[in-house]
Amino acid sequence: MQKSRSRQSSRDTGEFSMIERVVHINRVAKVVKGGRNFSFNAIVVVGDGDGKVGFGLGKANEVTDAINKGTDLAKRNLKKIPMSGTTITHSIIGRYGAAKVMLKPASPGTGVIAGGPVRAVMECLGVKDVLTKVLGTNNPHNVVKATMEGLQSCRDLLTTAKQRGISIRRILEMD
Repeated sequence: MQKSRSRQSSRDTGEFSMIERVVHINRVAKVVKGGRNFSFNAIVVVGDGDGKVGFGLGKANEVTDAINKGTDLAKRNLKKIPMSGTTITHSIIGRYGAAKVMLKPASPGTGVIAGGPVRAVMECLGVKDVLTKVLGTNNPHNVVKATMEGLQSCRDLLTTAKQRGISIRRILEMD
């Protein structure tokens, strides 16, 4: 059972609204003496649309409770990702388990070329132009984690210049 929905929320902070995306809802059955007990887990991606994104996995006996728990966990795990305009700074391959996600910057106007879980992360992050490809497994949990791993390894121009001990102008000349 897969659902994908987004909602704008500003209940925790009045200054800005967060973009919330439910990537996947999974129903889990536990067989006990009296029958089956059903519970749900939901993977939720939350972002501010301006370079911050996080994800959370909420588990509960009701779908709404699982989504709320996932949202709260995602808000606590927000990460700042460097961006270059409306795209990412450079090509990345993120890996988690059997999932590999290839992310490439794209020229303005390209749009978000991505599948479900990666699209949810990119839209919550605020990326408007990116090319992606999911390799290996299509398990939404591992795809979201691989996307986040790749984005966290992304470096901005200033950090790269400091590490190399050269000016930003020289890095731009190398490309």
